Amino acid sequence: MEQLLQQLSKSQQEAVLYNEGPSLIIAGAGSGKTRVLTYKIAYLLKNGISPYNILALTFTNKAAREMKSRIAQIMGEDIARRLWMGTFHSLFSRILRRNSDKIGFRSDFTVYDSQDSRNLIKAIIKECCLDDKIYKPSTIQSHISRVKNALITPKNYTLDRNLIEMDNQLKRGRTHEIYTTYWNRCKTSEVMDFDDLLLYTYLLFDGHREILEQYRNQFRFIMVDEYQDTNQVQHAIVRLLAADHRRVCVVGDDAQSIYSFRGAYIGNILNFRETYPESKLFKLEQNYRSTQMIVNAANSLIRKNKEQIYKTVYSEKIQGEKIKVIRTYSDYEEGYNVASLITEMRMLRQYEYKDFVILYRTNAQSRIFEEALRKINIPYKIYGGLSFYQRKEIKDVIAYMRLVINPNDEEALKRIINYPARGIGDTTLNKIIAAAGIHGVSLWEILSNPQDYNLNINSGTARKLSGFKELINSFRENNTSMNVYELGGSIIETVGLLSELYEDKTPEGLSHIQNINELMNSLYTFVSSRMEEGNTNIYTGDFLAEISLLTDQDTDKENENVNYVTMMTIHSAKGLEFKNVFVVGLEENLFPSERNRDKPKEMEEERRLFYVAITRAEENVILTYAKNRFSKGEFITTNPSRFINDIDPEYLHLPSDFSFKKPNNKIFGFESDPRPNFVQPGYYTNQRKLAQIETDKSDLITHHSIGNLTVGNTVKHERFGIGKIIELSGEKENAKAVIKFEALGTKQLLLKFAKFEIVK
Repeated sequence: MEQLLQQLSKSQQEAVLYNEGPSLIIAGAGSGKTRVLTYKIAYLLKNGISPYNILALTFTNKAAREMKSRIAQIMGEDIARRLWMGTFHSLFSRILRRNSDKIGFRSDFTVYDSQDSRNLIKAIIKECCLDDKIYKPSTIQSHISRVKNALITPKNYTLDRNLIEMDNQLKRGRTHEIYTTYWNRCKTSEVMDFDDLLLYTYLLFDGHREILEQYRNQFRFIMVDEYQDTNQVQHAIVRLLAADHRRVCVVGDDAQSIYSFRGAYIGNILNFRETYPESKLFKLEQNYRSTQMIVNAANSLIRKNKEQIYKTVYSEKIQGEKIKVIRTYSDYEEGYNVASLITEMRMLRQYEYKDFVILYRTNAQSRIFEEALRKINIPYKIYGGLSFYQRKEIKDVIAYMRLVINPNDEEALKRIINYPARGIGDTTLNKIIAAAGIHGVSLWEILSNPQDYNLNINSGTARKLSGFKELINSFRENNTSMNVYELGGSIIETVGLLSELYEDKTPEGLSHIQNINELMNSLYTFVSSRMEEGNTNIYTGDFLAEISLLTDQDTDKENENVNYVTMMTIHSAKGLEFKNVFVVGLEENLFPSERNRDKPKEMEEERRLFYVAITRAEENVILTYAKNRFSKGEFITTNPSRFINDIDPEYLHLPSDFSFKKPNNKIFGFESDPRPNFVQPGYYTNQRKLAQIETDKSDLITHHSIGNLTVGNTVKHERFGIGKIIELSGEKENAKAVIKFEALGTKQLLLKFAKFEIVK
């Protein structure tokens, strides 16, 4: 044990050794919190605590796997395997399946992903004849998620005058009806969504004292990672489980609380010592990731927040370089500057592409950087795109498997009842849905017994429904004798999914086939790994439960051998690290977001988001912003983000004339502009046309001047920045200028479409 503890710093040792009561470990960025959690669990195991008695809750399967792997190296595979360690959703799903009868579900209930949930809500809105512009499905979905996280059931919702009044003010007075119908439809379909896995766990414990006592006695030590990201229901469940022994240890960093839009409540970690007055506080303040300069800059930034647990993070790594702040004329130039700087840093410092990440506030910002990287042949990957199990062809196969396990699954049935086409159209499906609503039963019940429910269909349609029922039932029978790999192959072959895809000869069609093959690889790996572990009970439901609970990070495959620049939102970057970090688009109303401008609490979260971005870096941070940005159909003048000013200037390398003076709101008028020496821009901008113009140089007559333009003039272009006219040619509609821009090189522009003003 001594040898184990010697690998930890003094503050880490203190956190590991205390296990007598509640404890809060505030872990600064890069301070080794995963190491502390791992060693804390290993310490308990070495002191005779059974793995069965330890509950370790994480937010990603990736984090749980990493910790289990480290514990296995210390304690052995068998002990690590028996730990109750995993995500809130995966572990609570296990508890719910074991006790499903207590909450009115079967143990083989299926789980809706976000898209399934939204589809059902959309269908309910349509069935209620409500305006989906007022009752927007995504908005209603988010609202239902929030109230579930606040422990509000549909029954409680209808009794809450404040909620009802708020809905009426928003002209969405029937929201409670949608919530109630959604809740009931999920129950009829034997499905839960992600929020249900948490809410029903709370309801199970709160309503069944004997089950709560069982798990209280089992989980004698509770540990929660990333506690700043917990929501109200997660916090409430942990309190229930720890109420007697109070041996609960939570680890997190309030300075990295950035998920309020998902329901995370920073008060859970800020108020932990009020919830558990006898708790001990441990601070991990040494950053092992970043240079001293980066750590000091991050400290000076986050100090501006009022809501926080104060700590002084420090680094003993090299001093490092100042954070470089780069101002560009336009967002277009910003993209090319970043791409050029990546090339330069690779050449001068021998970095690889994988040593760079470009972080932005919103996904929409990626386009300009994609274009810039492509033009100079820099390989890149956008992180957090559509995950593997969200692709259509994969969801189609999974829907068949879901029906095998749970034929009452409404969204799975609607997805594949006529895929591949079998002559069961929307008219028939709508009749089934209507009948199910009238009788309060599942779609499968109506489909299986159409005569009993007076379903108005002809004999031909009845035969088709019967054929579909027999097909699914044949798979259900096979499920008892086949493992999930064999069942998946049987479904794909029998239904003819590959035959359907083979008809598509496009590259996208080939990609779909490759994805199906990759799914079969996934099924094979699932089966073979469990067989290697000696587990002969390999059920389809286990596979579905596992993939339904994957997070973005779990489905984004990592390959250390692939060398590319990574691009992602800052929210997606939490928990990752790179040698060089570009934080782009640092402008007011973009970062921080315009919608949070006048909200103090939200503005503090925006600042925490910036803190997360900076602390991803090991060696260099580069901050960029554009003076002008194309937004909502026009170019606007922008202000540098207030967050740049929040960093102590001694840690920044700023542009020479950097200031926060507010410029005019608009720099260019599309139709006309009263300023002298302004070349009137056209309203229409067509990049393909411009590209053609730039390459078409035949039969041009050169000129020294055209109108008020002269060779040698310095101009300011709204996208390309400052440049000098080096050539004029053509006449009237075909008049062109060759301009050498300071940042982007030489461009040839058709004057009738060009958007620039003469500087001198």
